[in-house]
Amino acid sequence: MSNHNTHKPNHLGIKKRVKLFFTVNWYKTLYFNFKMLPFAQAKKLPFYFYGKVKFSSLNGTVKIDAPIKRAMIGFGQKFEQMSVAKGIAEFTLDGTLVFKGHAHFGKDVFLCVKKDAYCEFGFMGCLGSDVKLLCTNRIIIGKWTGIGYESQVIDTNSHTMINTKTGEKHPISAPIELGDYNAISNRVSIMSNTKTPNNCVIASNSLCNKDYRDLGSEILLGGVPAKLIKRNFVRDWETEKENLLRYKRVK
Repeated sequence: MSNHNTHKPNHLGIKKRVKLFFTVNWYKTLYFNFKMLPFAQAKKLPFYFYGKVKFSSLNGTVKIDAPIKRAMIGFGQKFEQMSVAKGIAEFTLDGTLVFKGHAHFGKDVFLCVKKDAYCEFGFMGCLGSDVKLLCTNRIIIGKWTGIGYESQVIDTNSHTMINTKTGEKHPISAPIELGDYNAISNRVSIMSNTKTPNNCVIASNSLCNKDYRDLGSEILLGGVPAKLIKRNFVRDWETEKENLLRYKRVK
């Protein structure tokens, strides 16, 4: 009697891999990796693009300051309740964009790093769907910091503002620095000069525009403009980490 292989194929795993294959925008994925990265890194395909995305400019620099892994940075991922994309994702890179590890971006994200500007994402940094990030100066997003859908991160006023009495001109732009383990809700506006401590939560529909680090960590901010709402308040990262690593990282 011949021996038969008693191991059954992992149909669920196969189905997931097939679905992933057909959701990846392979043209944009291959183009971006091999245009922006050294060949030794590009062949590992660390960047995956999903769905429709417009590359308006790719004249800047991308750096990955971490071990290179396939699909470690996903642009256009579907990890939220909304499952349909509007197809308006846009990527403009004329400055420097640095990743300290895995990162993930939702659907319809607008990401723009202007010439001479610097933008950095810490490990597991996240932009939710419909987020607009405009970097003209310097934007730092700490590790495990996520920004909810329909939010905006903008480090510039775009126009010169003046004091009508003194004629003094206000700075057009100022750096943004978001600490580690920041949980930023939906429709939050993070404007120039915003600096947050580690372990900070920001409520929906808030406007942040100053340095909040002197308030200490483990705080809830909210309002227009944002102010301290509550102390000893954090997202339970330790409970969620395993699921976040499983569902947001592409294996």
